[in-house]
Amino acid sequence: MSRIALIVRSLLSSLGVLLLAGTLSAQGVIVIHHPHPIPLPRPIPRPMPTPPPQSYKISKLEVNAKVTDQVAQVQVAQQFTNTGSRQMEVSFLFPLPYDGAIDSLTLMVDGKEFPAKLLPKDKAREVYESIVRSNKDPALLEWTGTGMFQTSVFPVPAGASREVNITYSQLLKKDGRLTDFLFPLSTAKYTDRPIEKVKVRLALESASRLKSIYSPTHEVDIQRNGKQRAVVTFEQEDFIPTSDFRLFFESNDQKLSASVISYRPDDDEEGFFLMLASPPPRNEEEEPPKKTVLFVVDRSGSMSGDKMDQAREAAKYVLNHLNEHDLFNIVAYDSDVESFRPELQKANASSIEEAIGFVDGLYAGGSTNIDGALSSAMKMVQDDDRPCYILFLSDGRPTHGETNEMKIVENARKHNQHDARMINFGVGYDVNSRLMDRLSREIKGQSQYVRPDEDLEEHVARLYRKINAPVMTDVKIKFDLEDGGSHFVNRLLPKQIIDLFEGEQLVQVGRYKKAGKAKITISGKVNGKTEKFDFPANFVEESHDQSHAFVEKLWAVRRIGEIIDQMDLHGQNDELMTELVTLSTEHGILTPYTSFLADENQSVEELALSRRGAGMGLERSRAEAEKLGETTGRSAFSQRDFKSRYQNAQNAPAATAPAPGFSKNAPADSAGQNMGGFGGGGFGGPGNGAARGNVRSAVTGPVMQDTETDELKVVESVRNVGNRTLYYRNKTWVEEEAATAVEKKKDAVVEIEQFSPTYFELVAKNTKDENLVLSQQRPGEQLLVKLRGKVYLIK
Repeated sequence: MSRIALIVRSLLSSLGVLLLAGTLSAQGVIVIHHPHPIPLPRPIPRPMPTPPPQSYKISKLEVNAKVTDQVAQVQVAQQFTNTGSRQMEVSFLFPLPYDGAIDSLTLMVDGKEFPAKLLPKDKAREVYESIVRSNKDPALLEWTGTGMFQTSVFPVPAGASREVNITYSQLLKKDGRLTDFLFPLSTAKYTDRPIEKVKVRLALESASRLKSIYSPTHEVDIQRNGKQRAVVTFEQEDFIPTSDFRLFFESNDQKLSASVISYRPDDDEEGFFLMLASPPPRNEEEEPPKKTVLFVVDRSGSMSGDKMDQAREAAKYVLNHLNEHDLFNIVAYDSDVESFRPELQKANASSIEEAIGFVDGLYAGGSTNIDGALSSAMKMVQDDDRPCYILFLSDGRPTHGETNEMKIVENARKHNQHDARMINFGVGYDVNSRLMDRLSREIKGQSQYVRPDEDLEEHVARLYRKINAPVMTDVKIKFDLEDGGSHFVNRLLPKQIIDLFEGEQLVQVGRYKKAGKAKITISGKVNGKTEKFDFPANFVEESHDQSHAFVEKLWAVRRIGEIIDQMDLHGQNDELMTELVTLSTEHGILTPYTSFLADENQSVEELALSRRGAGMGLERSRAEAEKLGETTGRSAFSQRDFKSRYQNAQNAPAATAPAPGFSKNAPADSAGQNMGGFGGGGFGGPGNGAARGNVRSAVTGPVMQDTETDELKVVESVRNVGNRTLYYRNKTWVEEEAATAVEKKKDAVVEIEQFSPTYFELVAKNTKDENLVLSQQRPGEQLLVKLRGKVYLIK
């Protein structure tokens, strides 16, 4: 091993089905044996290295797992190709998630079984450290402290491909009421090019009913097959993963199921929690829940052409998917307002056929009477137990009738006598996006934005499928500690939950002041009757690892979206601006108003001030936030779309790393947001609510939306590492927490030479999370980091 030349932290991912809090799952390593040192491929070249004479690409990574209750049977297949000009002599290593985690392991190379030697933790550490020493690259440090398997050496001729298959079984760990599955996709970020094809498929089967199925890291497709089975898939091409794949699922036979994940890194400060709740399943023998649907469609002159065609098809989709006992109507508006019928209609065959004829007769022309259209629709809503959804579509500004933004919103609120929910579709850059957001906030709904080159029908159809069956309405949630106290949670996001839909689940995050066992009560109307459900929860006193750190990150993403929304609708104030800058700096969550964080010329002192919500960064944010005064145009559209995606984020990586299918300088795509109780939604649909296109270069930095061009841009001077953030300043990666310590105590820095004996003594004392930070440093760069209360400058 002393002559190892290249370790590529490949996705081979052998093996990560980890469910142990605070530990890393097993990950695959291909080792190329050659007498001449070869630099390790890296995701963010500074500068771009010369291509090594020996290299390989990963053609595919496929993970198939069958999970029966807590037992996972996993098969991993990775195909890699020698892209160099000479034969490679390679061996394969993979760390264990924890001792005894893997059983019945088999490793095959092109159909031939290879013996694998198990190395205990101490021996494995020696191997990892020898690789780090010989290559002068710390990429493998995060794996120290785990055992590993190692294969014998086998050849790979130039231009040839090899497929490695690994099969194992594992007992998954329970995390409260949830079973936790983790797979290390992020290892792929250390390849020198994107993975051509990544596919993860989990077949879940339970003796009880499967309830919540949630990934905090990736937008997955969930297909439920009955009450006890589901298939979860994630698939991308030309993909650079920036986070490991993780999945939680819960199974029990209760009517309503809910679980809490809490995270409290500092017991002197408030903790963070995430609540998952799945509504009671509908009895298939009962009729579908009744609802009212009003489709309010813009037919003004600006809707002519493809937009009007798509609006007709969207209306037809809704009509054709109404349930037999639903009520509906269609309101079309330009300068005048016209309804299909004067009052709501039953969704029977004849009325739907006539309504489709009405839709076919719609044509574009005239001005835009938004106030008249909404008033007409609101007056039709009946006072009954069924929920009412108004699907409102507009592509412009109010130009006829009442045109004052605030008065239109006030009129809509006044006429909404029976608590209708309003779902707005803003079409094209000319729409008054601030008006749309004001309406959705006042009428308990949500706004979506459709770009000029996107299909309106797809947006409407995707969202309508989610709201088609409201199984619990008028939802109320109450938190009570066992030792007393019902006001220990605060800053809930979303603040208010309205409805839960069949096949969907609530994702709510918040903060908590006191720890302990608690009872959470969820009540609401099920088929018109009020029902109440209780379930237990545990809010931890202190977290000793970062296995649940994603909860804090998700809360920060949503809170930033909420802050921007408050400034948008009510104006700037110092308190909100300070909190925005602090959260953005601390968590590395870049916004159009904190773009200064990408500036490599910013000093460490200024970075420290930004973390406290002060300094020049705060002034620059104030200036950028003036753009929120724009109501129409590309920038206004992009800002409201960005804000909405952050408010409704399902997972943190969606907001802090390139989404699947990311392309540099591609327009953002908000398609398919998941309503999730009108507030528990997320980045759904293609591109995870971020960007369309194909990855063509190795990208691991966060992305920032340019609201002037409506494009997403990769920021290579910022890295999110676990729950820490690094900023590149003057050839030094600076951890944001270390920057504050340096700014306060300039003489408190301990200097260490990288790869020195002292350096490896530090490595031995670190946790895996801390070594993950050290693994980011490339030769020629410095790292300023805070570890266990001390600040180190690693040179």
